[in-house]
Amino acid sequence: MLRIEHLTKKYGEKLAVDDLTLEIAPGEIYGFIGHNGAGKTTTLKSVVGILKFDAGEITIDGVSIKKDPLACKQKLAYIPDNPDLYDFMKGIEYLNFIADVFGISPEARKEKIATLSGVFEITENLAQPISSYSHGMKQKLAIIGAFLHDPKLIVMDEPFVGLDPKAAHELKGMMREHCDRGGAIFFSTHVLEVAEKLCDKVAIIKEGRLIRSGSMEEVKGDESLESVFLELED
Repeated sequence: MLRIEHLTKKYGEKLAVDDLTLEIAPGEIYGFIGHNGAGKTTTLKSVVGILKFDAGEITIDGVSIKKDPLACKQKLAYIPDNPDLYDFMKGIEYLNFIADVFGISPEARKEKIATLSGVFEITENLAQPISSYSHGMKQKLAIIGAFLHDPKLIVMDEPFVGLDPKAAHELKGMMREHCDRGGAIFFSTHVLEVAEKLCDKVAIIKEGRLIRSGSMEEVKGDESLESVFLELED
């Protein structure tokens, strides 16, 4: 579903991502962990076509993000670490805008919006301007928008930040269901307990370089993911 091959990205003289290679298959929840500044967000933004990169290749469902970014973006959804949505819109206007972009029929969008807004308990807030939303509510709206068009790949940067425990629980269930239907999820997180329980595979990045990756069992062995991460970061 997602292939990252020898990805390299520089900011001036600083090497933010250094020759990174990863592959995320259909059906996989793939966790991406590392300390602040390790290169996680740069990698995710490169995957979704926000950042240009200096070397390497990224393909989504066999399509190059360099050669055909529009075709790639039709197959994916992206939830950034800080959801900067259109504050001048109402919640329902934003979701209808997303549905328009991805060509979702009025009947299908109505049902999906009703279901997802009910799950995250923001149905009554959809008539309000996004400018009135808390960070957590904006995060919920961004999540609903991402799942609305049933993309093949969902890329998320710290998706649990700002979510209440019930919403976090619902999101974990949605992530698993999405991948059980053949989708794939690539997400960064600092919540290592969540990654350990939720992810099929995990990659650890340090100073732009991949230092360990594989199935959860391969990466952590008999230790906790937190213990392995702290050992590798020393």
